[in-house]
Amino acid sequence: MTTVAQVLNNKPQQAIYTIAPDATVLKAISIMADKGIGALVVTHENTVVGILSERDYTRKIALMERTSFNTTVNEIMTERVLTITRAATVEDCLDLMTDNHLRHLPVVENDQLIGLISIGDLVKAAMEDQKKLIDQLQQYISG
Repeated sequence: MTTVAQVLNNKPQQAIYTIAPDATVLKAISIMADKGIGALVVTHENTVVGILSERDYTRKIALMERTSFNTTVNEIMTERVLTITRAATVEDCLDLMTDNHLRHLPVVENDQLIGLISIGDLVKAAMEDQKKLIDQLQQYISG
């Protein structure tokens, strides 16, 4: 079974985009739009303190009639962040994400952010695992 460490190693080198909790929501959504990403990890001294997603923005800014200009990230971020380590399996992560309706999981080791994986990263890895298994079974059958 593929681990998170392998998923991170197979990803093209990508920056982990983070934002400080006292930054404005406008700055956060500008970064997300500029980078084409759906979430930012909120960090303080490289420690994960929250996550801000497009879902947070739509539910806590647009629907609550707040403005992006004078609302800070810590006012609308999701504080209860589920994280994983490099040792976690793709299957474990998919279960966690499905059960909790998540699209992003920060990878944390020794309380420090070391990566971020998306549901897309995990689906790709699971598909590769299935392809390898099918290939092995076909080789076994054809002897």
